[in-house]
Amino acid sequence: MIIMPPIAASAARAQQFTLTNAWGMRVTISERGAALVSWMAPDRYGRMADVLLGYPDHEQLRLNGKLHYAWFGAIIGRWANRIAHGRFTLDGRVVQADVNDRGNHLHGGDTGFHAAHWDGELAHGGLALSYVSPDGHGGFPGTLAVQVFYQLDDDGSLSIEYQATCDAPTPVNLTSHPCFNLNGGSADVGDHMLRIDADYYLATDDVGIPIARAEVAGTPFDFRQPAAIGPRMRWPDPQIRAIGGFDHCYCLPSDPREPGRLRKVAQVFDPGSGRQLDVSTTEAGLQFYSGNGLTGIRGRHGVTYSRHDGFCLEAGAYPDQLNGKGAAAAILRPGQVYRQTTVYKVSLQA
Repeated sequence: MIIMPPIAASAARAQQFTLTNAWGMRVTISERGAALVSWMAPDRYGRMADVLLGYPDHEQLRLNGKLHYAWFGAIIGRWANRIAHGRFTLDGRVVQADVNDRGNHLHGGDTGFHAAHWDGELAHGGLALSYVSPDGHGGFPGTLAVQVFYQLDDDGSLSIEYQATCDAPTPVNLTSHPCFNLNGGSADVGDHMLRIDADYYLATDDVGIPIARAEVAGTPFDFRQPAAIGPRMRWPDPQIRAIGGFDHCYCLPSDPREPGRLRKVAQVFDPGSGRQLDVSTTEAGLQFYSGNGLTGIRGRHGVTYSRHDGFCLEAGAYPDQLNGKGAAAAILRPGQVYRQTTVYKVSLQA
């Protein structure tokens, strides 16, 4: 079932759509940033709570990413994650993208896709949102036409399917930026049990730019077996100390015979509520962010968030990939179609 409240779309006011399933789960999505606004899900006792962090009102959503860099729930583009100094070379020409994070480009810049008005339309049992990014937007070349399709299934799976086409060569790396707390905000996420199926992660400098591909074995980054997030953030590891927690990309394994195959890559379990989040994606990278910068952000119901009140698992290409050996794979050219699928599934652990 799909519900659409009669809210007129305008530059200042965006429509919101609510997707529901047979078990009463409700996911609300805004045309502002194509953002996930709310996800109501039951705990083991049937009590409903919102498993997403979010803003108290529409005005704050309109400023998403502009004042406090939380990007709650938004679609991120044209380039998700970081580009060193905002510069890269495309077909022999140096391109300068907007710089907005300690001298680097982050999440599309201040006017990225998170800040845009998307056009929403109910279709095929879900919600399709479209946006056209003009040539030069954020410093990126070419016009990019993007569509994102959300669908909520009865098993609690929210699939996000992305497509994009261009009229000139341009980098494309899209992701979704929901900030989860599976206990519904009754505590921080320190006791959430996290598993990530990855043997390697990207170590970074002190401004988040990758400097090395590193093994997770023997480090706090090893989540190949489930481990509580909180204790790992207290390990005496220079990567953790420099950032105040996790904000690192994991290098996801893939089958070379089936590149781009959708596969399950991560799982998070909250012992208190019994809720479990499974993440599946077609992408090569998964950014794990432990909510290090949430302090002072005003949320729903008069709550002011603190550090580690939420976590993000963002699927996409590697940060600064445009300045590495995988740069060509991140360039979309006319006649090609960018495709990406990520599925977040919220359920109760059996």
